[in-house]
Parts: sequence; C-alpha cells; structure tokens
Amino acid sequence: MSEHHTTGANTQRALDDHVHTTKTDIAVRLRHIRQHHPEGPFSLAKLAKLAGVSKRTLASAESAEGTNLTIETLVKLAHSLGIQSCAYFLDEQVFQQVNKELEALKELRRQNLQGVALRTSHPTPLHTTTDQLEQLLTGIIDAAAQARDSLHGTPLPDDEAQRRYGGP
Repeated sequence: MSEHHTTGANTQRALDDHVHTTKTDIAVRLRHIRQHHPEGPFSLAKLAKLAGVSKRTLASAESAEGTNLTIETLVKLAHSLGIQSCAYFLDEQVFQQVNKELEALKELRRQNLQGVALRTSHPTPLHTTTDQLEQLLTGIIDAAAQARDSLHGTPLPDDEAQRRYGGP
C-alpha cells in the first residue's frame, strides 16, 4: 500500500470519527435540553411539533448512531427552545454557557413564585432574585464578549466585506 493511500485512509478514518463524535454530542445535547429546559421537559412529539420537524427526525438525532441533521433542523430546534444559536448543539462552551443561563432563568422563575408566596406573609421581598438576575446578565454579557473576541480575527465573507468597505 502506498504512503499516500495510507495517509488518505487515516485522514478519512479521523474524519469519520469526528463526525461520529459530533453526532453523539448533538444527541446528548438534544436529550439534555429536552429534559432540562425551563419550560420542559418536552416529549419528542411536543418538541417536534414546536420546532416544525418530524418526531422521527428527533428520535433519530437522539439515537446512538444519530442522523445527518440539516442546519435548518438545528436552527429550528434552537429557535423553538429560545436558544439564539444552533452552536448550542455543536460547541461545548456555548452548550455550557446557555445551560447556565437557562438554569439561572429556571431559578429566577422559582424564586419569583416563592417571592410572591412569601410576600403575602412577609413584608420584605427576597433579595436573591436581583443577585441571580445580575449573574444571568453578566453571563450573557461575558458570552457575547467571548463570541466577539473569537470572531475578531475571522475574515469577512466577500459580500459582508463589500457591504462594509465598498468595492466590486
């Protein structure tokens, strides 16, 4: 076997492994958000209806082998769950950050309900809600700054460069 053929086979194997790992990550993240979303848990059928995709597509995406999801499906899923970026399903850092924000939101909702109940018997409101809101907003601002910094050196697509700087 030639060296070129061996290198090509190794490259293909590495690519196949990366695809399999990414499908597994998407499956894990999809199951996680379905089960832990502040407005959930969602059944496959309910999330499929909410996102406008088939239940079969979601079930396949959550399976061990996964499926070749389209970008359209990932965008629909993220949007239907109130997640601004489909990178949630692809990037560990985005996944962790969004989950922190959703947990803070869930806690704020819980605290607000408790606060309303406690205000009927206690004249002073709880202060933890303000602290948690501050943490949520700080997390959002930090995530935006990290995204900006990571895009800082990224070249602009031709149409964006033309729009910003003029030219042919």
